[in-house]
Amino acid sequence: MPWQEPGKGNKDPWKSNQDGPPDLGDAIKSFTDQINKLFGGGGSKSGSSGSAGSGGGLSIGFLVLAAVLVWGLMNSVHVLDASEQGVVLRFGKYNRTLDPGLQFTLPQPFEELTKVNVSEILSVEERGQMLTGDENLVDISFAVQYHIQEPMAYLFNVKDQRLTLLQASEAAMREVVGTNMMDFILEKGRAAVATDAKVLAQTILDRYDAGLEITQFNLQDVKPPSQVKAAFDDVVKAREDEQRYVNEAQAYRNTIIPEARGKAARISQEADAYRISEVAKAEGEAARFSLLLTEYSKAPVVTRQRLYLQTMEKVLGQNRKVLLDTGGNSMIYLPLDGIQGNSSRQIPPPVLPSNNQSQTQSAQSRESNRSGRGVR
Repeated sequence: MPWQEPGKGNKDPWKSNQDGPPDLGDAIKSFTDQINKLFGGGGSKSGSSGSAGSGGGLSIGFLVLAAVLVWGLMNSVHVLDASEQGVVLRFGKYNRTLDPGLQFTLPQPFEELTKVNVSEILSVEERGQMLTGDENLVDISFAVQYHIQEPMAYLFNVKDQRLTLLQASEAAMREVVGTNMMDFILEKGRAAVATDAKVLAQTILDRYDAGLEITQFNLQDVKPPSQVKAAFDDVVKAREDEQRYVNEAQAYRNTIIPEARGKAARISQEADAYRISEVAKAEGEAARFSLLLTEYSKAPVVTRQRLYLQTMEKVLGQNRKVLLDTGGNSMIYLPLDGIQGNSSRQIPPPVLPSNNQSQTQSAQSRESNRSGRGVR
C-alpha cells in the first residue's frame, strides 16, 4: 500500500488522494481481514481467491448470528418454580408479574426478570423492655414469621423489607403492651397480646404496602426485670395459693352439695311416705269409726261396755302396776325385772296355791280378823 512504501514522507492513507473522499471499500476489507485472522481465516495477502474470501465472510456471519441467538435464548427463556413468581422490568420500569412455569421475556437490556420466592417462611426476632399500662416494665422477646405476598410491592415500595417488618412489629408490640396491665401480660394474656400485636403489625405493613404477610406472632418470653423478680415471684406464689384454695373449695362444694341434695331427697321421700302412712291410717280409723257407729246405733249399751273394756285393756296393759282382788287367795310374784326397767319380759302369771295352803291362809285370815276385832 502507498503508506508502506519507503521514501514516502506522507504515511496517511486518507491523504494520499487529495482530490476525492477516502476509499470506504478498502477500510471494510481491512476490517474483514482482521476478523478472519482472529477466527483463523486468511487475509487478502494469503493468495486465496475471491470465492474463498466470500466463504470466510459467510462463516463469520453465521457464527455471529448463532452467538446472538444463543445469547437471546439464554436471556429470554425462564423457568419459575412452584414457589416463585417473576417480576419483569422493561427498560428499568415495572411491566408485569409472571406465574410459575415456563415464561418468556425480551432479552437484556430490553427486559429484566427478578425471581421472588413467595412460599418461603422468613423470621425475625426482637427483645426489649416495654412499659405496661400500669407503668411497670417487662422484658419481652418475640418472634415474627412472615412471607412475601406481593412481589412487586416487596421489591419497589420499601427500601429495607426486613427492617421495616421489625420496626412495625416492635411498634405494634409496644402499643399493645402499653394498653394492658402487667399481671394480664405475665399470666393469662399472652395469647391475646400476641394476637393483637399481629393484627396491628399487619395493619402497619399494609399501610406501607410492603407486600408482606405475617403468618405467626409468638411471645417467646415475658418476665419482669431482674431487680424486682423476687418480689414478683412472691406475688405469683400468693396467686397460685389463692387459686389452689379456690379449687379446693370448689372440689368440696362439688362433693358436699350432691350429698346434701341426696339427704334432702331422702328426707323428702321419708316425709312423703310418713304422710301417706298417716293419711291411710286416719282414713282407716275414720272407716272403723263409721262401722262402730253403725254397731253403736244397734246396741248402745253393749257397744259402750265393749269399748270401755278394750280401752282399759290397752291402758292398763302398758302400766307396771298390778291390781289384785283383795278377796282372792292368789300368790303373786313381783316382776323385779320390769320394775328395773326391762319391759321386754312379760309379767309371769299368778301361781294358784294348793288346797292345804288355801286352808292355812283362810285360817290365818280368820284369826287375823278376830284379833283385829278384839283390838277394836
